[in-house]
Amino acid sequence: MTSHLDQVQSFCASQRWFGEKGHDVHVEALATSVWLSDADAWPAVRIGFVYCSGPPGMDTPIRVYQLPLSYHRAPVENLGHALVGEWIEPDLGDTEVWVYDALHDKEATPYWLDAITHGRQLDGLEFQPVQAPEPSVEVPADAQSLVLTVEQSNTSLVFGDVALLKVFRRLEPGSNPGVEIESALTEAGSELVPEVLGSARGRWPRAGGGTDQGELAMLTAFQRNATDGWSFATSSVRDLYAEADLHAEEVGGDFAAESHRLGASTAQVHSELAKALGTDVWEPAKLVEHANAMRRRLDAASAAIPELGPYAAGLARAFDALAEYGQPVTVQRIHGDFHLGQVLRTIEGWKLIDFEGEPAKSLIERRALDTPVKDLAGMLRSFDYAARSLLEDHRGDQQIAYRATEWAARNQRAFLDGYAEVAGTDPRQQHVLMNAFLADKVIYEVLYEARNRPSWLPIPLSAAAQLAEQ
Repeated sequence: MTSHLDQVQSFCASQRWFGEKGHDVHVEALATSVWLSDADAWPAVRIGFVYCSGPPGMDTPIRVYQLPLSYHRAPVENLGHALVGEWIEPDLGDTEVWVYDALHDKEATPYWLDAITHGRQLDGLEFQPVQAPEPSVEVPADAQSLVLTVEQSNTSLVFGDVALLKVFRRLEPGSNPGVEIESALTEAGSELVPEVLGSARGRWPRAGGGTDQGELAMLTAFQRNATDGWSFATSSVRDLYAEADLHAEEVGGDFAAESHRLGASTAQVHSELAKALGTDVWEPAKLVEHANAMRRRLDAASAAIPELGPYAAGLARAFDALAEYGQPVTVQRIHGDFHLGQVLRTIEGWKLIDFEGEPAKSLIERRALDTPVKDLAGMLRSFDYAARSLLEDHRGDQQIAYRATEWAARNQRAFLDGYAEVAGTDPRQQHVLMNAFLADKVIYEVLYEARNRPSWLPIPLSAAAQLAEQ
């Protein structure tokens, strides 16, 4: 029989949430938590911690992934897609077991729901309910779970169309910014984020000795009948392209009013975050540090992507202006990875989701204070993407290309207008900050598209050309 570690490695390598694709990876160990399940209950349920090393000879840190496990005494017919492996398990009396990813096992998932709802405390595991000032959600104890298929880096389950359990796959020690921020907003009574119902925190052995701890999962109210911002916006773009002889404001699917409301909601959340988690100030020297880091990213991107070269000098001017800004800047906790895919249009209005920050950055970076202008720059770029991502079907049609530019500009203005009305100050007055963060975002987009979606590379390159002329 293949070793259980080899089976775990084979299973993980086939999962969308496993971030070690593209290079040789080796599962070094599998640690496990205490049992979540009741004594002598089947399936037996606990959490697995998978330790992965990089290619031999590479000085890469050990990465830890969460793999909840359910153990059965016989194969489960409808769980073949979630089978981790088959082995003899000493902790279950040397019994032969079939082991599954427990998040796909409807007999196993109720343990998470029960533990969070009742605030269970186990050795190495802490489940904590979060209480809103006026709780609006009660999850039935017998709610069935369903795994959503849209997640990539995490796994989310819906319980009874009422609650959403997001389970973090790659684990890092420390406080998860999504749990921290969304819980703080819920406790402050915010109506602009999904209500947080609870979270799970755990301890796991640290590679090399000691113990790490951090968040394992978060339970929030499920947003029924919600539409994500990207799908909503691109529907508007399709309506516009179908009526190519009309301007954006003349088309039935005009999105500008929604963009305005989204800007207002964003400003309100920024205000609530400042009140709940405080603010600080970046002195001019800190802006110089950020400008230098942005220049380094520009240099690296220009060296890797020749198409960016003609615009490098113009983009660098935005960073020079940031370094010379010479004024203190108020900073606070922000979203950190803000775009149309991170907002939901519900019956009540817009809600902001997924405050975990940029996945590629470290936990320390994602929890750091930053200027709200960074969030605004991310959303402005997202409007441009929504308009231009559909141009492939209209290649060479100059009128449609003009409509794309018009739609993006119209919705960017509406978004900033809505933000300014609630914030009391117009972010366009901070044009030095805005231009620098827009340029930095475009550089990231150029690298990403060149490596992952070459056909979309013209989208950020067009923005780079425009920014370089300012």
